[in-house]
Amino acid sequence: MSLAAGLAGLLLLLSVAGLAYLVMAIVFVRRLADRPTPPSPSAPSVTILKPLHGAEPGLAENLATFLRQDYAGPVQIVFGVQNPGDPALAIVRDLAQAYPEADIELVVDGRLHGTNRKVSNLINMAERVRHEVIVLADSDMSVRSDYLRRLVGELSRPGVGAVTCPYHGLPRGTLWSRLSAMAIDTHFLPSVAVGLGLGLAKPCMGSTIALRRETLDAIGGFRPLADELADDYLLGAAVRRLGQDVAVAPFTVGHACNESSFRELARQELRWVRTIRQIDPAGHAGSLVSHPLPLALLALCLAPGLPAAAAATAAVALRFALCLAVRQAFGVKGPVYGLAPLRDLLSFGIFVASFFGRGVSWRGHSYDVTSTGVLTAKTRH
Repeated sequence: MSLAAGLAGLLLLLSVAGLAYLVMAIVFVRRLADRPTPPSPSAPSVTILKPLHGAEPGLAENLATFLRQDYAGPVQIVFGVQNPGDPALAIVRDLAQAYPEADIELVVDGRLHGTNRKVSNLINMAERVRHEVIVLADSDMSVRSDYLRRLVGELSRPGVGAVTCPYHGLPRGTLWSRLSAMAIDTHFLPSVAVGLGLGLAKPCMGSTIALRRETLDAIGGFRPLADELADDYLLGAAVRRLGQDVAVAPFTVGHACNESSFRELARQELRWVRTIRQIDPAGHAGSLVSHPLPLALLALCLAPGLPAAAAATAAVALRFALCLAVRQAFGVKGPVYGLAPLRDLLSFGIFVASFFGRGVSWRGHSYDVTSTGVLTAKTRH
C-alpha cells in the first residue's frame, strides 16, 4: 500500500468518526433543549453587569432586550466603559431616556487591573452592585423577555452555584456575518451539546453567567481573572471548586455577528479556538473528527473512489440535518444551507491555524498568550 493510500484510509476513518459525531450532535442538541427550566420559588433582586467597548452595529437594540424583562423582582443594570470618549456612552444615555423606569447606572472608569480589559471593566463596575443575584452578559448578546425568569429558575436548583447559557448567531446581513453565525449554530453550539451529553465538557460562557453575590465574593470576585484569556471558563472553574455546579441553561441567547470581512471573521474565530485549545488541549485536538467533510475531501484527493465520495456526501447531508435540529430545538432562524460546505471548510482551516501560534486579537488589541493562558501585551518589533 502506498503512503498516499494509507493516509487516505486514515482520513476516511476519521471522516466516518465525524459522521458519527454529527449524529450524536443532532441527538444531544435536541436533548439539551428538551430539559425544562424549573420555576423559581421567588424573584430575588438582580444586578446585570454589561461591560461595553465601542458602539458595534445593533448595540442599542441588543442592550434594550435586557431592559424589557418580564421579571417580578428588582433589576439594576450597570453599564461600564473605560474610555470617557467611548461612543457606547451616547447609546446608554439614549436608553436611559427611552426607559425612564429602568434602574440604570453608568460607570466610566479607566483603571486597569490586568491585561484583560473586560475583566478590569467588571472590577470597576462591581463596586456598584446592589443586589443578591449578579448576571454578566457580553455586549453583543440579545435575549428574550423571559431570560431573567428562566436564569433565576436554573439558579434555584439544589447545588447550582452559577448558570451559563449557550448561544446562537444573529447575522447582520453580510456574507461574513452569516458564516460567523453558522459557525456558532452548526459547530460551536453542537459541540457544547455533545460535550455535555458525554460528560466531557464543563463550559462557562461569556454569553451569560448568573451567580449569587455571595458566591462571587467567595471566589475572590473578578480580580483573580484580571490577566486571563479564558476568564469566563475560569470563573466557572472557581465556582466548581467551591463544590457547586455550573448549570447550562436549556435555552440560547442571541450573539450578534457583525463581521464585514474575512479578516474580521478569522481574527474572532481564531481567538475563540485558541482559547478552547488553551482550556482543553487534548479535547481541542480530538475535535478533528468534528470536520468530516474536509477529511473526506482530502481522502478523495489522495485516493479517488466511492467510499470517500459517499462520506463527503453524507457529511453534507448530516450537517444540513444538524442545522435543522438546532433551528427546531432552540427556535432560531435557520442558516443559509448552501453555505454549509463553505462553512465546514473554513472551520477546518481555522482549526488547523489554531495550532500555529498563540497570539490573539481582541477588541482592537493584540496579545500573546502564555502556556498557562495568561494574556500579555504583544511585543512590537
